Amino acid sequence: MADIARLVEVIEPEVKALGLDLVRVRIFGKSEVGDDEIALQIMAERPETGQLVLEDCVTLSHRISDRMDALEEAGEDLIEEAYRLEVSSPGIDRPLTRVKDYANWAGHEAKINLSEPVEGNRKGLHGDLVGIEGDAGAEVVTLEDRKSGRVSFPLAHVNSARLVLTDRLIAATRPLDASGADEEVVIDDDTFEEQED
Repeated sequence: MADIARLVEVIEPEVKALGLDLVRVRIFGKSEVGDDEIALQIMAERPETGQLVLEDCVTLSHRISDRMDALEEAGEDLIEEAYRLEVSSPGIDRPLTRVKDYANWAGHEAKINLSEPVEGNRKGLHGDLVGIEGDAGAEVVTLEDRKSGRVSFPLAHVNSARLVLTDRLIAATRPLDASGADEEVVIDDDTFEEQED
C-alpha cells in the first residue's frame, strides 16, 4: 500500500498553490470501492468557506495528476497499482482530521471511533463536540457523549471522526454566496448555456 505521509508531502503543495487547505488524503482498497482499482481520495476546501466548487475540484485534480505523472516519469511510483483519483469537498458531514476541525466545529454533533477505549471500554462515541485543548502533539478532545456524559481522550487515539448531519450543522454551513443557485446549466455540443428556471 502507498505511503500516505509521502502522498501528503507531494499533494499538499499543489493544494496550497491554489489557495486551498488539505483536509484529508486517503486510500480506499479494492474491497471498499467494489472495483478493480483502488481509489486515492483527496479532500480539500477553501479556507474562507470550508467548501470546494466543481471548478476547484477539476483544477486540483489536474495539478495532482500532472505532479504524480512527473514523479512516475522520474522513477518514483507513489502508488504501484492502478488507482482512481477522487478530488472532493469534505461535505457538510465532514471528517474531522485536523486540530482546527475540533475547535471550529465545537458545539456540533459528531461520531468518533477510538483506538483505545474510554468510559467502560467504549471505543465508539456519539455526542456534541465540546472542543480541544493542549499543546501540539498532546491535544485532548472533549465530547458530551450521549451514553457516558462528558468524556475526554487524546487526539492521538482517534481512528476516525466525522460530523453528523443535523439542521444546526446545515444552517452553519450554508454557502456564503448563493447567487446563481436558481440557474440551471445545460450542456449542449460542448458549450455551456445558462438558463433561468
